[in-house]
Amino acid sequence: MKNRALMALALLALAALTLAAASGVYSQEDVTTVRDSAFGNRMRPPVPFLHDAHNEKAGIDECNVCHHVVEDGQLLADETSEDQECSECHLAAKGAKPIELIAVYHLRCGGCHREQLAGPVMCAECHPRN
Repeated sequence: MKNRALMALALLALAALTLAAASGVYSQEDVTTVRDSAFGNRMRPPVPFLHDAHNEKAGIDECNVCHHVVEDGQLLADETSEDQECSECHLAAKGAKPIELIAVYHLRCGGCHREQLAGPVMCAECHPRN
């Protein structure tokens, strides 16, 4: 009986450790650039982006501020798309091209920066030359 209890406790501890390790894989704290697999050949370098530092400085607490979900033309206030690339929705339309995705990033990020009167808005401010 004692061995079964110890075995169950060991399995529970292993499961907890596995879950804790896996949750770190999906955290945004390691994000250092804005990347999307839809961009093959880039016209400009990727945008350096420290996810957590950006959100802390901007006072963004809710993921869906940036990672929004729209269904039937309506913004779903309590939904988030944080586990998806922007291209999964924004290039979903038949015949959509990566240049359209670039416009989405520019409108979403640059639009917020202009609205808040904070953050970069010019090309080289976001896309530094190597």
